[in-house]
Amino acid sequence: MPELSHRRRMLVLAICCMSLLIVSLDVTILNVALPAMQTDLHASTSGLQWTIDAYTLVLASLLMLAGSTADRIGRKRVFIVGLVVFSLGSLLCSLAPDLDALIWFRMIQAVGGSMLNPVAMSIITNTFTEPRERARAIGVWGAVVGISMAAGPLIGGLLVDSVGWRSIFWINLPVGVAALLLTLKFIPESRAPKARRADPVGQLLVIALFGSLTYAIIEAPDSGFTAILPFAILALVALAGLLWYEPRRDEPLIDLRFFRSAPFSGATVIAISAFSALGGFLFLSTLYLQNVVGLDALHAGLWMLPMAVPTFLCAPVSGRLVGSRGPRIPLLIAGSAMTVSALLFAGFEAETSNVSRFIGYLLFGIGFGFVNAPITNTAVSGMPRAQAGVAAAVASTSRQLGQTLGVAVVGAVLASGVGSSSYKDTFVSAARPGWWILVVCGLAVLVLGAVTSGAWARRTAERTAEKLSSVEVREAAGITA
Repeated sequence: MPELSHRRRMLVLAICCMSLLIVSLDVTILNVALPAMQTDLHASTSGLQWTIDAYTLVLASLLMLAGSTADRIGRKRVFIVGLVVFSLGSLLCSLAPDLDALIWFRMIQAVGGSMLNPVAMSIITNTFTEPRERARAIGVWGAVVGISMAAGPLIGGLLVDSVGWRSIFWINLPVGVAALLLTLKFIPESRAPKARRADPVGQLLVIALFGSLTYAIIEAPDSGFTAILPFAILALVALAGLLWYEPRRDEPLIDLRFFRSAPFSGATVIAISAFSALGGFLFLSTLYLQNVVGLDALHAGLWMLPMAVPTFLCAPVSGRLVGSRGPRIPLLIAGSAMTVSALLFAGFEAETSNVSRFIGYLLFGIGFGFVNAPITNTAVSGMPRAQAGVAAAVASTSRQLGQTLGVAVVGAVLASGVGSSSYKDTFVSAARPGWWILVVCGLAVLVLGAVTSGAWARRTAERTAEKLSSVEVREAAGITA
């Protein structure tokens, strides 16, 4: 990629952030619309889980493929295709006649979304090459998640109450078209110096692993252990297949050598934990506010502001801290705040009091605002630039997998506790085990943030980067081991 002026780099960052906005907005808007969709489409709790997880599951399954494909055939080209498919999927979702159709259209939407975030992050990584400037750019990128969290519930609540839940998908269309036109004009094409070959076997194993695991978790409360056992076994077989097959490929879909870097491995698990907490938090909060408290969609959206505003404000601060002091401080703040927030709900029933609920939402927003920048920066820093797309895709996959698992696990726990009873009578007690799961997620962020950001961890990252770089040089020269 040619060296760009400061103004052009800022424009590229803005365009990439537009893609993140519509992908992230889709999650927060949908959460506010869940009760309306449940009534209109006669959906069960598991049906609501699938409207979210069908999207995040496809994203998680295809992100690494999209990242490596973009490195191979051109990041701008894949980004453009992603914008078109995502916008088309959004239109189809707004026209869905029933729950099954909506779930399928969400999957189409996710195919396009898988070509946006990791590719956009790869574009940013190759545009902002100076480490401190890149960390700040990633901080801005993280702030966009806060914007989506703030705007999504408000816009979604207003649209659901005034027009209907189908209108929440319309917001993606003008943003998608604008991003497409700006991309065509201003974003330069770039690709990795050495093209990576496709890995269809690895891709199928990833789909089998994520899909069977999610199905087993979501359907367990309704179908029982015997019915979901084959899917659990399939998930284990697919995982074993990945661990055996991928190291034997010259150009694997998942380069397991990345995980020799303690910061990279830590960032991956932190991303899964943090986004599991986010998925479960939004799912429980939305159902409680509307189905138990009885708020309409707009007022439920207003209750998300104490969480969304700190996320927006803290993300750029986190980016600057990562650039100047490293990832440890942001990760410690994130883990502490998210743990205390979940603990308020798990141990003290914070949702039953306006004051404690406000404090819980505020703390979660602070924690989530600090966690994004260190995840992304750690994932791509230290890796050869030619591997930026794949490394960013692994980080994005971890996020989506975490959100998928958060909704699946917490939703399954809630469904088991509620059963056929009324939400109002049993929700608080049924949700308590789910909140304890979120406490564990917060503790994982805290502990791993401390362990994987020290001097020992940085040395493993340096050794990994050296080995990856030396292998790339040898391969480019046609030398084999």
